[in-house]
Amino acid sequence: MSIRLRLTAWYTGILFVTLLIFSSAVYGFVHLYTYEELKQRIEQQADKIGFDPSAWDVQLNRSSVSRLEDADLYWQNYTFYNGKLIQSENMAISNLQFDLPSVEKALKADKPVFKRVSVNGNSFLVFEAPVTEQVSRKLVGWLQVGANTRTIEQTLDRLQSILIMGSAATLVIASTLGLFLARKSMKPIGKVTEAAEQIQKGTDLSVRIEYDGPQDEIGQLIGTFNGMLERTESFYKELEDAYAAQRRFVSDASHELRTPLTTIRGNVDLLQKMWTVAPGERADMDEEMIKQISVEAVGDISDEAKRMSRLVNDMLSLARADTGQTFELDPVPLQPLVEEVARRAHFLEKTAEWHVGELSVLNGVYVEGNKDYLQQMLFIFIENAFKYTPEGEVSLDVVLYKGQVGLRISDTGIGMDKDEVPFIFERFYRADQSRGITSGTGLGLSIAKWIIDEHKGSVEVVTRRGEGSTFIVWLPVVFAPPLE
Repeated sequence: MSIRLRLTAWYTGILFVTLLIFSSAVYGFVHLYTYEELKQRIEQQADKIGFDPSAWDVQLNRSSVSRLEDADLYWQNYTFYNGKLIQSENMAISNLQFDLPSVEKALKADKPVFKRVSVNGNSFLVFEAPVTEQVSRKLVGWLQVGANTRTIEQTLDRLQSILIMGSAATLVIASTLGLFLARKSMKPIGKVTEAAEQIQKGTDLSVRIEYDGPQDEIGQLIGTFNGMLERTESFYKELEDAYAAQRRFVSDASHELRTPLTTIRGNVDLLQKMWTVAPGERADMDEEMIKQISVEAVGDISDEAKRMSRLVNDMLSLARADTGQTFELDPVPLQPLVEEVARRAHFLEKTAEWHVGELSVLNGVYVEGNKDYLQQMLFIFIENAFKYTPEGEVSLDVVLYKGQVGLRISDTGIGMDKDEVPFIFERFYRADQSRGITSGTGLGLSIAKWIIDEHKGSVEVVTRRGEGSTFIVWLPVVFAPPLE
């Protein structure tokens, strides 16, 4: 059973119980009030009947009797000592007679009572009371005053029919309206189900549920569902990007490793062929030439092995970054660190001039970091600058600004387009102009970015194609007393 049918059933059941209680209360109140009023009227009229016990067998108070008949009441009186029965005219004309008790039962009656009796198919409410002498309290007779309750019963039957029919009509109308309202209220949930099924059958996470109703429970549910879809779509896109990056990483790594492996295998095959051929079969090759070729092949193998070693080390560093591995941070004085990097940069392979700015401003400036990783990060930027500056100059200087220190590496090399800047820190990414021309693995800047992030720093890039590039690494600093 669907929710809307269950809701309708619950509403109808609650309404049925409510109408049943209400109708029963109304019927019971009218029934009780009507009969209590009739009883009071009968008692009041019965009290007005006057009589003389000594002449009880002769007459009653005729004025009281007339009032009883005018009130549509029936009465009769019976005297026990002579067995005489006196009835009202309307009772005699209708040939009616109420049942009389025996003397034994009459003697046991200590107070008036009301009884419901049926006489000739007519229902009566009868008031019965013993008649006694005032002095001796001796039982004289039995007085009965009754009223026909047919009209009251007919009225109560009509009321009962009206209540039953009205309740039934109310239940039908309420059930129909309840089903309509439940269907209308549950319609937005149907949209949620349709959207979920659409997402389940396909991969379109851009589906959203349109809802312009009030922000009630349904509105909050749809808002939460749309928010969940939005977050899921975002996570899915991030996952797709991660998978794409992983596939690109594997593809690029395979490509980068294939070249040195091919070179190494080619040189190994060459050496194996040269040293396994008999001396007489070496046509134009003497020992000196074989030695020279072997030295060149071994040198190529060594260079390619070093290249593979650097690539594997770089990939290992990035793998550590992917696993969330961090390193310990300690206060590091920047001036000796940067001066050491600047000194060692003189010995790097380069074709451009190397200029170092004034580093004394770093006196007493500390950063929370790791000395080895900071040096590695600076060498990555400096080596890149030398690599992409075939002629011109590369410079290193520093700047202090609002609690941060900026390590600036500038070059006058080939530069790049601004639209390439967002991608240069991706793994294996190299600008089209440099890919295949300039050696490298394309992992250096990714490692540098990871080191900067671990130091809670940032990097700023300013570049223009054909004019060079400038990288400024910003790190939060801790100031200490100047070094002596």
